[in-house]
Amino acid sequence: MIEAKNFIEDIINEELSEGKVTTVHTRFPPEPNGYLHIGHAKSLCLNFGTAEKFGGVCNLFFDDTNPSKEKTEYVDAIKKDIEWLGFKWYEIHYASDFFDTIYSLAVKLIKDGKAFVCDLTADQIRETRGTLTEPGKESPYRNRSVEENLKLFEEMREGKYADGEKVLRAKLDMASPNINMRDPVIYRVLHATHHRTGDKWCIYPMYDFAHPICDSMQGVTHSICTLEFEDHRPLYNWTIENTEVEHKPRQIEFARLNITNTVMSKRYLKKLVEDGAVEGWDDPRMPTLTGIRNRGIPAQALKNFCEEIGVAKANSEIEVSYFEHFARDFLNTEAERAMAVLSPVKVLLTNFPEGKTETLEFDVNPNKPELGKRTITISREIYIEKEDFSVCPPPKYFRLKKDGYVRLKNAYIIKCDDFVTDEDGNVTEIRCSYVPDSHSGNDTSGIKCKGTIHWVDANNCVPFVAKKYDYLLKDATYPGQDFSERMNYDSVHVFNGFAEPYLASSEEGKAFQLLRTGYYKKTKGDVLTLGEIVSLKDGYKPAAK
Repeated sequence: MIEAKNFIEDIINEELSEGKVTTVHTRFPPEPNGYLHIGHAKSLCLNFGTAEKFGGVCNLFFDDTNPSKEKTEYVDAIKKDIEWLGFKWYEIHYASDFFDTIYSLAVKLIKDGKAFVCDLTADQIRETRGTLTEPGKESPYRNRSVEENLKLFEEMREGKYADGEKVLRAKLDMASPNINMRDPVIYRVLHATHHRTGDKWCIYPMYDFAHPICDSMQGVTHSICTLEFEDHRPLYNWTIENTEVEHKPRQIEFARLNITNTVMSKRYLKKLVEDGAVEGWDDPRMPTLTGIRNRGIPAQALKNFCEEIGVAKANSEIEVSYFEHFARDFLNTEAERAMAVLSPVKVLLTNFPEGKTETLEFDVNPNKPELGKRTITISREIYIEKEDFSVCPPPKYFRLKKDGYVRLKNAYIIKCDDFVTDEDGNVTEIRCSYVPDSHSGNDTSGIKCKGTIHWVDANNCVPFVAKKYDYLLKDATYPGQDFSERMNYDSVHVFNGFAEPYLASSEEGKAFQLLRTGYYKKTKGDVLTLGEIVSLKDGYKPAAK
């Protein structure tokens, strides 16, 4: 037994102590009809993590029962995402592995008088299903003989009927208070080439029928799924009992992950890709796991987030700033520090000797002193951010202004003596004097500075492109709005600036904290390109204890 942290672990502990199970066996069951997104990460971490905690195993199971939407491309992407998160599956299975078994069990239900072939259309079935307060109406085909049902079902398999012309339905109770139990469809005709079985089949089982059978065939003990399947559990249990499979798994539901300002639907994500609103499934703005990975979010930060939000029985929504908090917290510990200026303006240090270049040191990462120090240079000309100088500063402005002092990070205090503007009033050059005896760490000047700004040496820097990202959805909530109304079509902001040369020589994919700017990842580009991972500012405010 382990110390339980959620109700699922409580259930498993109880079953282990009672001897109902001896080894915990879970499965992560994505449908390969798109790329996994951050919502799937919770289920992924829960299924693999629960098995690990109890010394059990977790399968990777692909629910490939709808060939019209599924691709091998998605299968490969899902495997890569799981490996990125550091999980290892015990076995890989597909629903298509069990199609022959599922078909034979459907035949068994027909022979037992528990399933029938129905000619009603999907709309007619929906219209006769009833409501939460009114029972449904039985199909006029419900009382076909076993022999006729067997003949029609075989003809469905042989391809005699068109899509939607006939379905196989379980014969349950049209007056059941649970609408899912009102003669649900368990097989349908679908003429589509399957990504694994080709054209062998033209009928495919519905998820609610295939799901429990596949769980049983794999030896799954605990089928952990999201809360929308709670009302489907009676059908899950009915299928297990009435197909008389040997192994009987238990379905347990938990609340799915919802995050503000985030698209949490594979259908909408696919539309974004197809419409060209993003550059692909791995666009850094996408909440797909491949997009999150491409953005530079560390896998461990995502796992920490999923662990911390916990497992609940009721749906809720998490602030996107909470997820960013975990990324920022991890990167703060791990990322090297560097300096870069996104929107540069030149500063001339008028009293700095011409032709002189001075070498300075600063900590690679103050949280990891074992990494030591790195050198940068300073000379007569430097670049600072345009926003770090103000011609008409507001009250309590502690950055650079006329006749004001500011400290250059890891360097000297400077004073603004004058500035130059163009005909439009834009500042083109700032003229300052530096204080020689104010070196950072050895300041004897006696000058008190409230402001510190970052900078780069204009004579020892490289041009770079910075990409800052905003949310794909411009609002956190959407009452009365559809998806298109919420889209933020101005979610990428590009800057052309200068960075210290070390960034250009570092390896692709490395994450940095650009001082006073944010956390950035080095990406591909003809010039040095840095993509924002997460800002420095933490929008998450922990609750007071």
